[in-house]
Amino acid sequence: MNPELEKFHEVCAALEKGEIRVAEKKNGRWQVNAWIKEVILSGFRYGQMKDMSQGEFSFFDKDTIPARKMSIEDKVRIVPGGSSIRRGAYLAPSVIVMPPSYINIGAYIDSDTMIDSHALVGSCAQVGKHVHLSAASQLGGVLEPVGALPVIIEDNVFIGGNCGIYEGTIVKENAVIGTGVIINSSTAIFDATTGEFIKADENGQMVVPEGAVVVAGSRPVSKGPGVEKGIHLYTPVIVKYRDSKTDSSVTLESVLRD
Repeated sequence: MNPELEKFHEVCAALEKGEIRVAEKKNGRWQVNAWIKEVILSGFRYGQMKDMSQGEFSFFDKDTIPARKMSIEDKVRIVPGGSSIRRGAYLAPSVIVMPPSYINIGAYIDSDTMIDSHALVGSCAQVGKHVHLSAASQLGGVLEPVGALPVIIEDNVFIGGNCGIYEGTIVKENAVIGTGVIINSSTAIFDATTGEFIKADENGQMVVPEGAVVVAGSRPVSKGPGVEKGIHLYTPVIVKYRDSKTDSSVTLESVLRD
């Protein structure tokens, strides 16, 4: 077998066991393990197209990256209804996957997290403990460039329905992202508690502060023909920081985790 393919299979197995991960926090900072991304990309490069159809459903993909086979020993609750988990993704025990959802290669989902219906966890996205990714929300995938951090959702984050978190955004612990919020590296976040804008850092990453409660908002354009016409630009807004009232409104029913 091609040595690179052998390495790919070894890395996928280690990813699925949670022994390695694409990004990890060291000394308080997230760092990407670029070599893992390089190995994942080799699987796409050397894989051959294969008919993976089942019954009346047609599937054609690279033979190196089929859907991951889960078992009861994984202790992951996968509710029937059409979800798909790709090879090389890690799901910790007590994760819940509601249908239909899609979890891509290199993703890491920690314990007590719920992936709700029609949600997407993109390639290499890192999701912490006790996170709720609500229905129809998306975490973007970042495979290239290999040195770029993927989307990172830290522990105890609540993401409302129809949200989109893209381009290596980091959402810090305990943040709450309201329904319909889109966050990427090119759209500044307005912090209404300070009157300041939060922009992407020197690495081009947007960082949502710990405990921030973010809702969808807008701001008027400041120059050009749009001023007279009252045109506004989409802007995520931090309306406050998490408190006991917020906690009670986003608490998941304990029965879902039993």
